[in-house]
This record gives sequence, structure tokens and C-alpha cells, in this order.
Amino acid sequence: MNHAYPPVDLKSTHDGLKWAAVEPGVIPAWVADMDLPTAPDVVEALRRRAGGDLGYPTWLDKPGAGPLAEAFAERMTARYGWAAGPEHVRSFTDINQALQVLLHLWTAPGDSVALHTPAYHPFLGTLDLMKRPLRPIQMVPDGGTWRFEVPDLSGCRVLLLVNPHNPTGRAFTRAELEELAEHAERHDLLVISDEIHADLVYEPHRHIPFATILPERTVTLTSATKAFNLGGIRCSVAHLGHPGVRAALEAEPPFLYGSANVFGVEATVAAWRHGDAWLADTVALLNRNRHMIAARLPAGVGYRIPEATYLAWLEVGRPGLAEVLEREARVRLNDGAAFGPGGEHCVRLNFATTEAILAEILDRLARAW
Repeated sequence: MNHAYPPVDLKSTHDGLKWAAVEPGVIPAWVADMDLPTAPDVVEALRRRAGGDLGYPTWLDKPGAGPLAEAFAERMTARYGWAAGPEHVRSFTDINQALQVLLHLWTAPGDSVALHTPAYHPFLGTLDLMKRPLRPIQMVPDGGTWRFEVPDLSGCRVLLLVNPHNPTGRAFTRAELEELAEHAERHDLLVISDEIHADLVYEPHRHIPFATILPERTVTLTSATKAFNLGGIRCSVAHLGHPGVRAALEAEPPFLYGSANVFGVEATVAAWRHGDAWLADTVALLNRNRHMIAARLPAGVGYRIPEATYLAWLEVGRPGLAEVLEREARVRLNDGAAFGPGGEHCVRLNFATTEAILAEILDRLARAW
């Protein structure tokens, strides 16, 4: 099949991994970056910092007392009604580093980790590399959404929760989170809750921080990078609600795991304190896009409109289709097999792009189908 597609290429303005990794003429809809301009308040904050003092920051040796921790605590209170103490916040470069540090400190090779599957594939890679066996909590289709049944978690050491869920786009309900909390209590689990997509939840759904349900068992991981398209700034936070984890981290050499840099902190604080108007416009665009997918997908492709995130989980009926679609439709998607059990017959489509580019993506997929 050879189609002459019109050029759709943002390489002149987007030179990061998402666009650089594809051939000319291929539209990337894979890695979770947006094709949107950076929030003006973030740009201004970075310019101000670059033109000012680039020396050691006042918060360098004060975890929990710097502007990053304070901005995080303010945002959790304002948006989610969670009084997250800034004194329990530590910075990391990204969520994956934070997860690996926590597993290193709190578990040993052979300790099982429960995780909803299909799952964010770097987390699966971490569990495999660190020899922490996966205990899958399998997501299954349920009408227009997804449900899960928690298996026996005996012998697990950690519940790794991704809420909102990547790749299915579920925003877990309070009843579901309370059920998970009961299992965590029963089996004495540390809960590591990745909430990086919390700001990308669509009405009428709501994000509920797991720490509001089980505070002293929970470490919350988050960042401004997904909602504000800042993946390259390398800045995330961990709120250490679990006192044992706090003690374990405090016993480590203070510089062993590094910390966020001044540009990452400036960008994150500006986004969380001043970027909500930009975020509201972005979520409105993403909301239109998730419904455009429902209206224009070819027949035979399963799609449940996500309640959160900008990731569409498409059931395409057979394995290996991502490679075929890149060749035939000139669109790069993520192969669902990388997301573990339940992903073999799926692909993931990133719809955080302009409406015109998404329309072209869907036109190409429909023609190739």
C-alpha cells in the first residue's frame, strides 16, 4: 500500500526525541510529549533565571523547605484538598529515578510488586531489571470503561499504583482506591502512587490522591512534566508519607541520588503557581481531541474514551500492528505488547497535538486500515 501523504512535520520547531526519532513524513504519536507551545509563565521564569543568579540556590541543602516543596504543598491543598506537608518532600530528576531509589531502599530482589496491567512500560522494565517480580492487577474492559479485580497480594512488598492510569486513561474512583487501601493494610504494603497525570483529568471525573486515604503507607510521586509538557527539565517530587521510607532515605549519603537543578525547579514552580490558565486551555483541546478519536476511528478498532491523560488505548485485534501502521499509514504509535499483560493486541496513541495534526493521523489510520 503506497499513499502520497501531505507533509506534516514539526521538526523545525520540535527537535526533541518525539519528532527526531521518526523518518521525514512520519507523524509521531508515541512518546508522551505534547506538540504544543510551552506555557508563557514557564518561559518567562526560565528567561529570568538564565539572566540572573545561576549560583548555588538557597534551598540546596534543605529538602522539604525549598520553593519546589512549598509549591507542591500549595497545589495539593488548592486542587485536591490534601494537606501534604512540604517537610516530607524530596526532589528527584524524574519519576523513574524516584521509583528505582524507593525499590532499592525498601525491597530486595525477589520481592513482588503489584501493578495494574497493562502498565507504563518503563515501570515494567524497572521491575525486570531490579528482579522484583510483577504481580499483575489485570485491567479488563467493562462497557465504556475498565475495571479490575485485585488478586491475592500475599508475599508482595509494594503496591505500585499509577493513578490516573497509563495507558488506559482510568481515573480511579474513591471506592476502587479504598479497596486497594484495604489490601495494602492487610498485606503490609508500601504504596508508591505515581500521580503524574493528575492535572489531566476530564469532567466529571476527579483525581483523588491516594495519600488522602492511606497517608502513612503512601509515597506520592508527581511532576509538572506531563501536564505542562516539560519532560526535558528533569524535575519531580516524592512526598514521603511513610515514616520508614523517610528514615531509610535520610540514612543515605545526602548527594547519592542527586536533586533537581535550578531550571527544573523554576519551571515547575512557575507551572504550578502561574500556569493554570494555560493548562485549562490545553485540557479543553485534549478533551476535544479524545472525542474526535471516538468519532473518526475506523470500524473494528476498540476505544474507550479516556477519563484522564492524553493517551488513547486502542484495541486493534492482533499483535505487531504498530510496526505495520508506521510503514503503511506513516504514523508512529506505541506497540501495546511493551505494556505487558493485556497489551498484546493494542496500540497507544498520543493525542496531545493540534486538531489538524490529529485529524491527519486519523485520516491516515483509516486509509491504511
